[in-house]
Amino acid sequence: MPLSTDAGIVQLTDRAPSVTGTEMVAHLVPPPQFDAASFENYRADSAYPSQQHAKELLTAFAGRAPAAKRGGLFSRRARVPETKPGVYLDGGFGVGKTHLLAAVYHAMPARRKYFGSFIEYTALVGALGYRNTVDLFRGADLLCIDEFELDDPGDTMVMTRLLGELVGSGTKLAATSNTPPNALGEGRFAAQDFLREIHAMAASFETVRIDGVDYRQRAIDGHARVLQPAEYEAAIADAATRGLVSDDSFSGLIGHLAHVHPSRYIRLIDGLDVVGIRDVHTLTDQSAALRFVAFVDRVYDAQLPIRATGTGLDQVFPDEMLAGGYRKKYLRAISRLNASTAA
Repeated sequence: MPLSTDAGIVQLTDRAPSVTGTEMVAHLVPPPQFDAASFENYRADSAYPSQQHAKELLTAFAGRAPAAKRGGLFSRRARVPETKPGVYLDGGFGVGKTHLLAAVYHAMPARRKYFGSFIEYTALVGALGYRNTVDLFRGADLLCIDEFELDDPGDTMVMTRLLGELVGSGTKLAATSNTPPNALGEGRFAAQDFLREIHAMAASFETVRIDGVDYRQRAIDGHARVLQPAEYEAAIADAATRGLVSDDSFSGLIGHLAHVHPSRYIRLIDGLDVVGIRDVHTLTDQSAALRFVAFVDRVYDAQLPIRATGTGLDQVFPDEMLAGGYRKKYLRAISRLNASTAA
């Protein structure tokens, strides 16, 4: 939600945000759209029994034993991973992993608990240093990690070390990882990759499979909404009468993101109600594309609508990028861009 009641038009390229370690830690809570996420309002699809199973297991993991199933005194309850301090939610896009992760966060009666994306935790390590980050989290009751990334071995191993030290001090862990929709063996292979990459932590995680229909698949198969220049100008002007709107060229925004650490992107959009991007074009540099993905994640988490002209935002990642090792990141970004331009 916007943090400001200002109205008007600003340029993101004029902003040079700074974020302290303390501010970064303060943001380690579920995104606004999951403020009210709970096990009670997670609607398991009866066509996919693994959803109900995951809900019951995670309810127990959070310290709230689910009611016994009907059938008598000796009815079975969901199995609780009592001997493992961590759970890993394995499944594709749009099956409710982040909702359940947020439900664990809200339900667990913990004094110190944190919820963040993989990039937020690695950014914190970069800002504070590894040892200071360990000291900060040591003794925490729960660490939730959304969208655990496997494509950067260095970052993965830093998180491996961090989680290993925290588990040793009694911290419980809950993590998710996304996989490309319709990928061959997308659930099983994601779990195996995850466990292999963090081999030192593999024994600490209970893998929880969540099957289901991908609610974002329609967005991925569809297209981002594109405005004509006159429509864009009218939309930006109208939105600026009611709130704060950004208006930047795509080239200018992409160039600016290179000079702002991804941990500060949340401040870059501080107070905005709408994000405007003119003259979108296909990206050719992978580093620029990955920075844009990180920016899109922050915009999506803040539930900000996007208005854009030029090439459709679902077309900014060329085929060679979509065929590469960062495919899952780009597909997630396309899904979120389609939803944001339709908002």
